[in-house]
Amino acid sequence: MSEAADPTRVAWRDWGQAAFDEARERDVPVLVALVASWSDWCRQMDERTYAEPRVAANVNDDFVPVRVDADRHPRVRERYNMGGFPSTVFVTPSGDHVAGATFLEPEGFRQVLERVRETWDERGEDAGSVPRALRGGEPPAAAVSPDVERLLAGQLAEQYDEEYAGWGESEKFPLPETVAFALKRERDQALRTLDAVRRNLADDVDGGFFRFAHGRDWSDVQREKVLAENASLLRAFASAYLHTGSEDYREPAERVIEYATGTLWAGEAFGGSQAAGEYFDAPAGERASQSEPPVDETAYADVNALTADALLRFAAYTDDETATRYAERTLAYLEDALVDGGDVRHFDGEDAPGGLLADRARVVRAFATAAQVLGGEYVETARAVADAAIDDLQDATGAFRDGPPEGAGLLDEPLRPIDDAAVMADALVDLHYLTGEPRYHDAAADAVGAFAGAADRMGVQVAAYGTAAARVVGDPLVVEVADEAGSDLHRAALRLADHEKVVVPEADGDSGTAWVLTADGATEAVDSPQALADLVARTQ
Repeated sequence: MSEAADPTRVAWRDWGQAAFDEARERDVPVLVALVASWSDWCRQMDERTYAEPRVAANVNDDFVPVRVDADRHPRVRERYNMGGFPSTVFVTPSGDHVAGATFLEPEGFRQVLERVRETWDERGEDAGSVPRALRGGEPPAAAVSPDVERLLAGQLAEQYDEEYAGWGESEKFPLPETVAFALKRERDQALRTLDAVRRNLADDVDGGFFRFAHGRDWSDVQREKVLAENASLLRAFASAYLHTGSEDYREPAERVIEYATGTLWAGEAFGGSQAAGEYFDAPAGERASQSEPPVDETAYADVNALTADALLRFAAYTDDETATRYAERTLAYLEDALVDGGDVRHFDGEDAPGGLLADRARVVRAFATAAQVLGGEYVETARAVADAAIDDLQDATGAFRDGPPEGAGLLDEPLRPIDDAAVMADALVDLHYLTGEPRYHDAAADAVGAFAGAADRMGVQVAAYGTAAARVVGDPLVVEVADEAGSDLHRAALRLADHEKVVVPEADGDSGTAWVLTADGATEAVDSPQALADLVARTQ
């Protein structure tokens, strides 16, 4: 159990079947406390609510309390998250939902405990229900067509905040995947949003970006730093720099790299997050006299793969040696410690789950990116993990399940996440062009098609799905280079202003030449960076 639980007086159990068996034997509900190490609200609920003696006594007497780290157990998070952290969820011994909330003060929590206890006494197991997303049934499949991209591109304008930038009219998240989609479709929206992120969410003292702002105008910032958000923003700013050449987008990317390598680097890979704290509210001159908030040094597969991918993209556009070095070290850690054939462990630990779609999708994409930027054998790791994911997780609907159909609570219920499926489909498109194997494109098309019937109901939050759909149906820019990775011609191909392109180094052809793949086949070969730029301009 994490030291974060020490201030509480609750006799926490670990997540697992034993806790649910105990609840059945005692004929009581399970209380699932879903927490995140970086969340200040989780810390406050520990100190103000779970540490209150009467609350703790009620919990210990009438429930089986289970504490779950949301980062370490993402499949539990997706099934029991009530919309934020902490999530306080009451479930039956079978794992079905009875009631739930987020942060609760002691008095409010006592009232909830009493109501849940009364409900359980009256109805028992019948009080529980399975969320609609987990009730089975096939996803809304349809043919993949340009309409998917068009409908999501339309949502960019529909939901864009013209006054403050970003999308939506309440709290503002940076939505880096939406920015990436918008860069090719509504570039002004994308750049204005990155400008707002840079002004309002950047930590100008220590570097990196805070997670989100509560206010529509990007005010009231939530001051925790999560690697996933920072890596995604690094990727988005790097792409903006590729399109514009402006230092306004290169410099924030460099600051993310400085923060990640200086604060989150744990020796072999990147830690997952840095907690919020009063330190971040202090003026720059006073921070040196205060202790920095703690870092969760657990190196998670999905976010480390995401970070390696982002670092490589920045390096491809800038020749940044620091980005290249840390990307290579991160990929080596993933391959040595977490990737085993086609399987990927979520982190290096005895209780680490394996076979998760999020881990596999991001590993495939990171190693496919490495194959494009660095060359070499990286594509073989991408191929092995992709093959296993298709065999293990892609079902008859074409969608990918989030992991093995087994585990305590509702983990044995199928969940088909569209976000992770979009990442996998995007990576499979890369792999198709890197290997020349049609089966990867077919698997990507099936994954996108599984949700295409709902494209008219999707919002900008799933714009990554629109990117994957566009690349599946629209044939991305593909440049093959018959030269080694790092040559002038290869570097020129990487710097073509299209962040959705595929570059294949070390291709078969006349040495020192490059060409573009089109729907009609390969174009003529050219032998200089300028000639390549002219060729691409003629074919687009």
